[in-house]
Amino acid sequence: MNMPLKLVKIGNSTGIVLPKELLARLRVGLGDSLYASEAPDGVRLTASDPNFETKMAAAEAIMREDRDILRVLAQ
Repeated sequence: MNMPLKLVKIGNSTGIVLPKELLARLRVGLGDSLYASEAPDGVRLTASDPNFETKMAAAEAIMREDRDILRVLAQ
């Protein structure tokens, strides 16, 4: 999907106008957060925190390694 985005002045800052089709595709609305991250081909804009995936992978590894301990703690 390629679509032009317009930069607009907002006070002393600059903002981007996102078309409603793009907002729907990102599943975000007014007040939600978006995350910009470096990508090999430029910048990636996502609605999910890219660091969350890393944290969840670490949590899953801990849960796998310490499954027996966690089971005892849960009782």
